[in-house]
Amino acid sequence: MDLREVAPSPQQAAHRPDARWAALERGQPLAGCSRWWREAPPLAGETLGAVGHFDAVPGGAEGARALLDHACAQLAARGATLAVGPMDGNTWRSYRLVSDAGSEPPFFLEPWTPLEWNAHFAAAGFAPLATYHSSLSPDLTHVDERVAAAAERLKAGGIRLRGLEPARFVEELSRIHELSLESFSRNYLFTPIARDEFVAQYRAVERYVDPRLTLVGERDGELGGFAFALPDLLQAQRGAPPDTVVVKTVAVRAGRKYAGLGAWLTAEVHARAAEAGFKRAVHALMHDANNSANISRRYATTLRRYTLYARRLR
Repeated sequence: MDLREVAPSPQQAAHRPDARWAALERGQPLAGCSRWWREAPPLAGETLGAVGHFDAVPGGAEGARALLDHACAQLAARGATLAVGPMDGNTWRSYRLVSDAGSEPPFFLEPWTPLEWNAHFAAAGFAPLATYHSSLSPDLTHVDERVAAAAERLKAGGIRLRGLEPARFVEELSRIHELSLESFSRNYLFTPIARDEFVAQYRAVERYVDPRLTLVGERDGELGGFAFALPDLLQAQRGAPPDTVVVKTVAVRAGRKYAGLGAWLTAEVHARAAEAGFKRAVHALMHDANNSANISRRYATTLRRYTLYARRLR
């Protein structure tokens, strides 16, 4: 087996990895991964190194383990105390592995990974660091009385909901970027993201945005929260008319005057999706301990689980 440093693809290079290596056997790739030690996320008491852009061919367990061992040695040599992965540099990009696939097929924008990759990380000495899930709400007409009361209070406080304006898409994203940095700053392994990269991520799906499903909440011109949802376009690729919306992101500004806005935004997305003929909603990729998971439990049950792994380096 040969471990060799290789050039990242253009898409991978845009994520600024410090190195990318591959495991090969007789010239054929078994596994590959990138490593970050200069721009890895912060974690109290630790110096993190990230292992991401991971891939392995079926049956490539030996190559995957050798590659992950090499990545950890490389990160340790550069001062990292803990390796986390898979993570493409930070949590704004793809990270985590599907660890319990459930019975539902993949949904739109869901990072899908083979279950055997969990065994590759375990064999290389990684253990779960954080767990996440996606949930499915099968009834968009369900109304939570607590949300209705919160909505009336928020309306009385001057907060109004509206759909995202497609003609002002980049301007809207700039405001959403600023709010996201504030709202997500309390999230596990948070790092800030540059405006240009944030806008580029959302512009990649701009043509799929339905203003009925992506909502913002405002008060006196201040953006207080937003919910970003899209139709599950993978259903159409499988030959079925989309009946599911994917609630990808919900974020709310801190403070009492916006308490309950996340729940109201979620409920309003459900209501508007039902009016548009959708039947179900996926609440996507939530940390098990986040407030968004608490909101989701009012409507939905778990459909898939994910795990982020870590290995102690010193």
